[in-house]
Amino acid sequence: MASPVRSVPPQQPLFRAVASSTRQIYQLLKCISFTPKVHVQLTHDGIRFAADHSRVMQGVVFLDKALFSSYALSMPEEGVDLPQFQMNLAALLEALQIFGATDVAAKAAKAEAESYRSNLRNYRPDAFHHQTLGMPGTCCILYEEDGSTLDIIIEETGVKTQCKMATYTPESPDDIPFDREDLSFKIITQARWLLDALSELAPMAPVRVTVVASPNAPYLSLSSGGGLGSASVDFSSSRDLLETLSVRERWVQSYKFDFVKSASEAMRVANKVSFRGDGQGVLSLQFMVELEGGSVSFLDFRFVPYVTQEDEETGFEDDD
Repeated sequence: MASPVRSVPPQQPLFRAVASSTRQIYQLLKCISFTPKVHVQLTHDGIRFAADHSRVMQGVVFLDKALFSSYALSMPEEGVDLPQFQMNLAALLEALQIFGATDVAAKAAKAEAESYRSNLRNYRPDAFHHQTLGMPGTCCILYEEDGSTLDIIIEETGVKTQCKMATYTPESPDDIPFDREDLSFKIITQARWLLDALSELAPMAPVRVTVVASPNAPYLSLSSGGGLGSASVDFSSSRDLLETLSVRERWVQSYKFDFVKSASEAMRVANKVSFRGDGQGVLSLQFMVELEGGSVSFLDFRFVPYVTQEDEETGFEDDD
């Protein structure tokens, strides 16, 4: 007599998250699209995406689990290594654009053409958006096991689309060190003021941008020079301009202009930016982005300065 065949329960995936909208996820990830690949780490509190350029520039986005209607990581909270991998960011952004009737790419292009216009307005749903019309839809992010593909499964108005994206062994680059205990200055202002300042400097075709923070006026200054001339933008101490001002001593460092400009997307979508510089000259730009529903998300960019002549001379003295 044949024995009854028992059905095998389906294996639970290592990670699964479901979102009813991908606009905000796309909006945040677009801010770090200055490199083709990103380092991804899955945690119990959310997903961390880190982009790195030659160890001199780094951008980090953390997608809090509150952005998802369902979020599950099938791992103990302590005593195990969290899943991490590298993947192609451009492919992920392309997959996220499939979801919804709004043409995000066209709106992003329009925002780039109008640098003074906030992208928050561009990413708001219009009268014909699927959520506005009450049309159901979900986007599921699935990671079956270590080394598997990252799957994006989109179901919308009866149509199901599945994208399988290859993952790679992570290189695990260390974060650019930033010493919060040795802050030389901290200044909080509106993110659009920083975007305006870079727009004023860009026509000079600069290679470097010099950041000067001072306890005396002008308290914050951005300057640059190029083949077409030089320009500088000074920030006053007006409460409407600088919400927070704390400068320990005069601080001067220079950075590659194109690297700082790579954070322009974050400047467009963010409400506020926190300028911080440490004793080693590392610049941190932390952007606060207000999301739908009243929640906020933070984007963190770090930049390594050019080596100054004074630093080189100090290094020679240490060698002697």
